[in-house]
Amino acid sequence: MRILITNDDGVDAPGIAIMADIAAALSDDVWIVAPDGNQSGAGHRFTLGRELSLEQRGSRRFAVVGGSPADCVVAGMTHLLAGRPADLVLSGVNAGQNLGDIVNCSGTAAGAREGALQGAVGIAMS
Repeated sequence: MRILITNDDGVDAPGIAIMADIAAALSDDVWIVAPDGNQSGAGHRFTLGRELSLEQRGSRRFAVVGGSPADCVVAGMTHLLAGRPADLVLSGVNAGQNLGDIVNCSGTAAGAREGALQGAVGIAMS
């Protein structure tokens, strides 16, 4: 199983390392594509009007410069993993809660939702 991980707290956030540990228990084909910095509250925003760039931060680990979690999933699924997209998209682990109405503006939830829209199973964890 191929797994793509994203979040809204940034590629260097502690929660993404926790998610990577969870994913490693399920598969040896784990990719991280996450924003280069905090994108909390970004919702399902796509970056338009300017190019995004990828920074490789390690083996199968990338930061999307200035990108939202939704941008990260699209870049991962359609560019980095274009030949064989992820089966599962995990988003989080979020630093904070996504409860009630706030889930509508959650970048964490948007990462999982975009994964589902791209044809994978999407799961968000807060």
